[in-house]
This record gives sequence, C-alpha cells and structure tokens, in this order.
Amino acid sequence: MASSTPPPHCTLTTTKPYQNNHYHHHHQSNPSQKHHNWAQKKVVLNNVSHAAAAAARGPPPSAAAAAAVAGPKLSCLSAADFSGRRSTRFVSKLHFGRPRSTASSRHSPTAEEALHQATNCGGELKCMDNVLLSFESKLCGSDDYTFLVRELGNRGDWAKAMRCFEFAIRREKRRNELGKLASAMISTLGRLGKVDLAKKVFDNAVNEGYGNTVYGYSSLISAYAKSGYCNEAIGVFESMKNAGLKPNLVTYNALINACGKGGADYKRALEIFNDMLENGVQPDRITYNSLLAVCSGAGLWDCARGLFHEMVYRGIDQDIYTYNTLLDAACSGGLMDVAFEIMAEMPAKNVFPNAVTYSTMIRGCARGGRLDRALNLFNEMKFTGIRPDRVSYNTLLGIYASLGRFDEAFAVGKEMEGVGIKKDVVHYNALLDGFGKQGMYGKVKELFMEMKREHIRPNLLTYSTLISVYSKGGLLKEAMEVYREFKGQGLKADVVFYSKLIDALCKKGQVESSAVLLDEMMKEGIQPNVVTYNSIINAFGVSETFENVESLTESSKLGCNVDLEVESKEDDRIIEVFKQLSCGKLVNGENDRRGKTDIRCVLGVFQKMHEMEIKPNVVTFSAILNACSRCSSFEEASLLLEELRLFDYQVYGVAHGLLMGHNDKTWSQALLLFDEVKRMDSSTASAFYNALTDMLWHFGQKRGAQHVALEGKRREVWETTWSTSCLDLHLMSSGAARAMVHAWLLNIRSIVFEGHELPKLLSILTGWGKHSKVVGDGALKRAIEAQLISIGAPFQVAKCNIGRFISTGSIVAAWLRESGTLKVLVLQDDRTSNHSSSGSNTRIDPLPNLQPLPL
Repeated sequence: MASSTPPPHCTLTTTKPYQNNHYHHHHQSNPSQKHHNWAQKKVVLNNVSHAAAAAARGPPPSAAAAAAVAGPKLSCLSAADFSGRRSTRFVSKLHFGRPRSTASSRHSPTAEEALHQATNCGGELKCMDNVLLSFESKLCGSDDYTFLVRELGNRGDWAKAMRCFEFAIRREKRRNELGKLASAMISTLGRLGKVDLAKKVFDNAVNEGYGNTVYGYSSLISAYAKSGYCNEAIGVFESMKNAGLKPNLVTYNALINACGKGGADYKRALEIFNDMLENGVQPDRITYNSLLAVCSGAGLWDCARGLFHEMVYRGIDQDIYTYNTLLDAACSGGLMDVAFEIMAEMPAKNVFPNAVTYSTMIRGCARGGRLDRALNLFNEMKFTGIRPDRVSYNTLLGIYASLGRFDEAFAVGKEMEGVGIKKDVVHYNALLDGFGKQGMYGKVKELFMEMKREHIRPNLLTYSTLISVYSKGGLLKEAMEVYREFKGQGLKADVVFYSKLIDALCKKGQVESSAVLLDEMMKEGIQPNVVTYNSIINAFGVSETFENVESLTESSKLGCNVDLEVESKEDDRIIEVFKQLSCGKLVNGENDRRGKTDIRCVLGVFQKMHEMEIKPNVVTFSAILNACSRCSSFEEASLLLEELRLFDYQVYGVAHGLLMGHNDKTWSQALLLFDEVKRMDSSTASAFYNALTDMLWHFGQKRGAQHVALEGKRREVWETTWSTSCLDLHLMSSGAARAMVHAWLLNIRSIVFEGHELPKLLSILTGWGKHSKVVGDGALKRAIEAQLISIGAPFQVAKCNIGRFISTGSIVAAWLRESGTLKVLVLQDDRTSNHSSSGSNTRIDPLPNLQPLPL
C-alpha cells in the first residue's frame, strides 16, 4: 500500500507570526515541457524593479534576507511553501571536486616524498614514526609538517596525521608556527568528524600558550560546523570574544556554516550575520553562499531567493557555488520548473553548468518522481562534454539502488571504475540503503564487510543508515552492535543520525521510545528539526511492534538474553532503548494505556514544536491527518485537529469542513488548497491526498473522501489511475483506493447503460505487498478484497498475479445491470454531524483533562 506520508524532503510550509513569510510565485504553465527546450526559458532572479526600489529606499544590510523573515503575512500556502528540510550533508557535496586553493602552500618537494612514503608504509603508527625520523633533517619547518597533516587527513588517515602533528610540535619552538600547526590539526580532525579529539588538541594548545588565536578558535568552530554541532560552535564563538579576540570574516563564515549543518533555523544564522555587520566585518561571497546553504538545507526557497537578490544589490558576483546552492534550494522544494529556469539563466551570467549542477538537477528530478528526466539529464551531461564526476555517478547509482534496480546500480559502479573513479563511502551508503529498503539484510552485512576490506572508512551516514535499516527490520541486536561500533570510532551523532533512528522506531509504532530519544538528543545539545517531529507524529496509532516482525535473524530472536542484560559503563540511552525493545519491555502493554501514552507523547511533540518555533510543513499536516485516521474516537482526533488549527488555519479549515460534511464553501476552499498542492512533486502531493481521504473515510465521510480522490485523479496526482479496463490503486492509501473503486465501477456502469460493451478482461491492481510481513498480504489488498466482497462485486484474485483482482467484462456487466447494484455503489456517509449545519467555522471540542507528556 502506498504510504500516505510524503518523503521528508518535501514540505508545504506555513506561516506563524514568528516564522518566515512568503512571496508569491507564478504557476508554471507547462511543467511537462521537454528538457531540450529549457534553455529558451528565462527566470528573472535579478529583478530590476526590486533593485531599483532597493536603491531608492537605501535598505539596511540584509534587507532582502530580513524581509523573508519578518515581512507582511501573505497567503500561508504560496508556491514557496513547497520546500524541503533535510541535512545539509548533500549541500556540502555540491562543491565536491572544486580545486583547493594552493596560494598558501609553501611545502618543499621533500614533504611530498615523505607523504608518499607515509601513505605506502602500512597502517602501523610505528612505521609512520620511522618515516618522520628519516625525514626529520630534510623537512623545512612547520610548512612541511602542516602539508603532511592536511594531506594525510585528506586521505582519511587521522591517526598518522595526529602522529605527525605530535612529532612536529615537540620540535617546533616558535609560538606562531605552533599555532599554525594546531589550527591545521584541528581543521583536519574536524573534516574527519573527530570533533572530540579536535577539542582536546585545541584545549592543549590553549593551555600551552599557542592556541589562543583567532585561527585556532575559527578552526574549532569550523570543526564543530562540519559535524553539525551548532550550539558547540556558538559556545566557542562566545568564548573567543570573552578571551578578547575579535572574530574575523573566516570566523563568521564558519559559524554561519555551522548553523546550516547543525540544522539551526535561518533566523539564528541571520542573527549571526547581523552581529557580523554590527562589528564592522563585511560579508563576502562565501558568507552569502553559506547563508544560501542554510536556506537550502532548511528548504527555505523564499529566503534563498531574497539572499540572491541581496548579493546583486551589494554588487557581489555570483559564482557556480552560488547557483548550485540556489538550484538545490529550488530542487529541495520540488520546484523543478523553477530550477530549470535558473539553470537556463546561468550562461547569460557567464556561469556555466558543471557536473555538480547536473548532479543537483538529477537528484531533484529523482526525488520528485521524474526518473526518466533524471536519466535523460545524466545522458545530456555526457553529450554536452561534461564528464560525470564522483557525485554525478553516485547520484545515479543512488537512484537505481533506491528503486531496487541493483543490476543497473552495479553497472554504474563498473562504469565509475572504468573512468578511474574508485568506490567511496557515498557509493556504499547508497547501496546499503537500497538493499536495506528491499529487506535484503544479508546483502547489507556483506556490503558492510566488503567496505571494510576495501579500507573505506564508514562515516556518520553509514552508521545511521545501518542502524535505521536493522531497526526497521527488527534486527535489534545487529543495530545495537553497529551503534557500539559507531561509538567506538569516536564519532558523534548529529540531527540526521537521531532523526533516522527515531524514524526507524516510529515505523514500528514505538512512539514512547522515540520520545525518549528525542529528549536525549536535546540533552546532547542537538536541535531536532521538523523531520524528526514529523516521524513521531506520524507514528501515532501504528500498531506494528518488534514482536511481530517475521524477518528476525536467530541472534535477534534471542530476546532478553545474557548479552543484552550485561550492564556496561559505555551504555547510553540509545543502548538502553535497544535492550528494552529486545526484551519486550517497551512493546507490551494494554492497548488503551499505550494509546493514551502515545497521544500524550504526540501532544508533547506539538508543544515542543511551538516552544522551539519549529515550522510545520506538508509532512506535518499529512502526519496529523494520518494520526487522526488511526484514532479510536472522534474526540481523540479532535485533539490532533486542534493542533492542525494552531499550525495552519487554512489546512485545518478544509480538513475540518470536509469532516463536518461536504458543502460548496468548504469545497471552494479545498480547491484553492489543492491548487497549491498540485505544484509539489507527485509523491508529496499524492501523500497529502492519501492522508486526507483516509481521515475522511475513517470517520465515515465517504462521499467527501470520494470527492477528494476524484479531484486527485482529475489533477493527475496518481499516475495511470484508471482506464476502462483497469483500475490501478497501488499508489493510493486505503481510504482513497476504496473510494476510487466505487467511482470506477459507477463509471463503467454508465458505459454499460449507454449500450457499449466492456473489455473482455477487467482488472483492479493493488500491488502484491512486497513490504508486508507476508508477501501478497498487503494492507491495501486486504482492504480492497473486503470492499469487493461487501458490495458483491464479481472479482477474484488472479492466479498469475496475487496483487491483481480480475473479472470478465460480461460477468461484471451482468452484475452492474442488477437492480440492487446502484444502491451499493453510491457511497453514503456513515457519520452525520450535529455541527455540519453550523458552517465551516465550527470547532471540535477537544478531550478534557488530557495533558501533553513533557519532553
């Protein structure tokens, strides 16, 4: 059955008084235009009227950016609302392969010879010591040692880099040179995610009297930034000022970068930007590019566009980095037509698309369900003479792996190696995720072992992917072992790591366990983002538990065994949760008690979102509607709908109005909402329709559910929905599919009564439930089978396809002609509301005396 929750990258944002307000966008007239025509389009980013008006009024610095945050309130559902929030890990890869600056490289040829021997002497540190001793008299001071530290770090060998650093500082006496070495070592460790070790190097340098420099502090801020530790980076920044040091441009740029990678909101980054201006530090292109990366990672298209305008106003040239990040902001919001227009404008600005540009567009198309367009872009890139780089290949490989097309994914890998690009951690991460989604856990373990044999170091995303895969598959012991290995590597969890783990638990209905981890991540100083909260909201009412998973390995079936009971000083809250789940301590319990605990957790999540000013998106709305469809009572659902009202009154008005009974005023509002939803990518739009129809069907408003489903069909939300001979339901939720069955049968009934013959074979496709615990027993198939039986429709499961119901046209035509058939096909609402006559402003009274669970 299709999920009624859209993927987390797709968002439909709303506006609250403290949140970003939006600009209007013009609806794209021809989204299906062929790609070879994109160059004929133009998008006016350098808006003349905007610049002229700005020049006339003389705006303060960051006027455009501030306007995106504090401007007048417009429609809560503008096109810019369809934005995405995800990790900026991908944004940081937008510039993979950019040439490194070599202006400050003053190393000697001897240093390169030493590097060659160091990288080929094996993995033992004693061997590294021998290389350093043999070259000690030949190396030219700190410049050579700094070169060695950086280059060893670039090869991922932090232990050798650390050995080189320790060797160098024992021989260097000059304070300035010691400071340079320390800054280089801190930066290197930061790039490799060894932030705790970087902090130790920094503390030791300060204590020894050579680390109290602007560059030392800036390096540590940058190290925290690369691992997404925004709060820690800001703490170092404050310590720097308290120490009497004046932050420079590098410091501020690193701090803004930390906000982006740490999941901090744009408002916080803008505060740092304003502090920078107040202290007389003028922004440069890197500053704006870093701010754009914050917007891109948070899915704030309007803010990104405002920053672009401000760069133009300040006379700051835009480079390929700028355009690639702006493209990513558009793609993350599903605004692919806008993205193609931006790409078309680039040559006129003397900025030409590169491999990163194409990789961004390919990724955006793939995420929006435009897979053919994504593949065509890859071929076009090669045709235009742009050689695909590592990111391009990995993006393509990720597309095939996510679709389960592993033969093609492996073919991409072979092509990469054929052009001299070796497999890297991104390559393996994509395959691990793809095989995990297909439930091929044996292949996941095999790939992870192969990765280690090839000496490719797993990174944070590798471990978070493995833990998520194993947790979703019920392989709790394996997940716990991977987590312990992750901790042993000295890596620290970030917002993406926690969000993936929380999502994995939520997929198994573990709301309370997820709330525990949410509390833990906040204690660690990691700010949850909207994706984290959406997972918990959407988990409400999910009944699946780890006890019911059929795919457990023998090691995971041991339950509460001796190994799990052994206490360890290294155990933390995550380990405790895994142990309790393995022992069944967080799974069992009365349904009523668990339901009340879960809804209190969800209410606590809403409360926390308000407190932290987390901006909801379409995933939030869909999650709330999904949760409503799982409520055991209408009164319980009223609690969740009340939260929807507080988040967005327009979406609430439509959902509440349809729930109270269909009327023209509500439907006209619904059509306006659907106009905005149509601008999103297909998977996100269909998820919203699925969630809304499920809620209406669940509470007996079947005619309203059918109206919504048919409107979705009219707007082509679901591809290949129906024809006279076939009804395809596999992308629909249970409520949408059941409503559509009735509409389809009424349609072919009209064909019969017009005197036309039906096709010889009629089919209803539900999919065969490949993700179900029992193949062929998917939830959608069961629901449709029960529906067909209840109305007496003469369809049977096809012998050759267990996800297909079939019947002959003549038999169905005869059944449709029967006198009682029309009555069962016309849907009737099971629930009537005393409030329906009161108009759409009627509010549902929430349950009394139910307090949110504090987080």
